Amino acid sequence: MPAMIRDQAKKPGRAESAAAAKASPAAKGGGNEAAQSAAGKAAAKPAAKPATSKSGKGVIAVAPPSFRRERALLKQGIWPVAGCDEAGRGPLAGPVVAAAVILDPNRIPKGLDDSKRLSAEQREALFDKICKTSAFAVAFASPARIDRDNILRASLWALSRAVRALPEAPKHVFVDGRDRIDVDCHCEAVIGGDGLVMSIAAASIVAKVTRDRLMCALAQDCPGYGFEQHKGYGVPEHLAALDRLGPSVHHRSLFAPVVAARRKHQPWADVPEPDLFADVTVVTSSEIALGA
Repeated sequence: MPAMIRDQAKKPGRAESAAAAKASPAAKGGGNEAAQSAAGKAAAKPAAKPATSKSGKGVIAVAPPSFRRERALLKQGIWPVAGCDEAGRGPLAGPVVAAAVILDPNRIPKGLDDSKRLSAEQREALFDKICKTSAFAVAFASPARIDRDNILRASLWALSRAVRALPEAPKHVFVDGRDRIDVDCHCEAVIGGDGLVMSIAAASIVAKVTRDRLMCALAQDCPGYGFEQHKGYGVPEHLAALDRLGPSVHHRSLFAPVVAARRKHQPWADVPEPDLFADVTVVTSSEIALGA
């Protein structure tokens, strides 16, 4: 940005300033006074400000995901190549939905991008195109599995199930994030992969649209929570409904806001697990030796 570039011009030293003053016609009393006056006015005039947008903020261009990594493997004879991603790690309710997609190199839908960068209408349109031109599979990790395994392990399990459910076993898998998954081929984790790898971007769209449709269906089963609007995320509207109605069967019971709502509406259900070591008698080695 021009406004952030410092003037790197070298300032003259004392010796250079003195030499310039001696060589200057004005210093000797000569020279054109009109030229000196014009120069003085020009020096006094402030520099023009760089042009900026009305908001004062710059625009950062983000490149869409590419098919470069898949094409490189294809040239090496490694195919099929799948990309996988999940949707729903953050919400308080509903399952984690994982998707795996193998794109057809000759029929890649235009406009594929990270699902978070697309509108709902764009995701729906691309979802239909992906399903028509690609091989894909979807897997779910229920709230019960999330409570049992924790959200990370449940997500990785669902991703692995989605890859294994593909109609054709891939020879290479790209997965979004830093964790690889348990599959029968080479797996490559790509941080920010939904914005870099085209097959992962396609999987992110399939997972997101599938989960959004599911949450709209759950909204009919459990009215009042607004699942069709916030899809189970912890937004103020959802937290208010959770506090007012208490948790439903679709909520993840170990997430903190759900625990608080359960304690308010179902205090009898919040029974602490018994301490298995509370009544254990400690026996020392000397007592064992004496046959105590």
